[in-house]
Amino acid sequence: MHAATFDTLEFTEQLKAAGVPDEQAKGHAKALSGVLHKVEESRQDALATKGDLETLELRMTIKMGAMILASIGMIIGYLRAFPMPVQIVVQPPAQEMHQAAPAPPVAAQPALPPTPK
Repeated sequence: MHAATFDTLEFTEQLKAAGVPDEQAKGHAKALSGVLHKVEESRQDALATKGDLETLELRMTIKMGAMILASIGMIIGYLRAFPMPVQIVVQPPAQEMHQAAPAPPVAAQPALPPTPK
């Protein structure tokens, strides 16, 4: 990260050009430099480090696991408190349908000759 630079010499010269005495201009530059330094330090302290992110990730993983377990527990508790009726349907085994084979056609028999008496 790039820190902003503050040119105290230029700031002092601008104050002198505006009519501020030399000692006061140096004091103002030193005071402003100190304030800017403290602001930069506080900004650096506010940044998250890699360790902070890893800790946060671990905490989030633990919380997510706890929420999942709690949800499963609530579902199991609900199912025990309000059991659903279960109907067991037994179906007979599938049977094959067979059609009776058609009877063979009766052939015409030749007439028998008359028997003598």
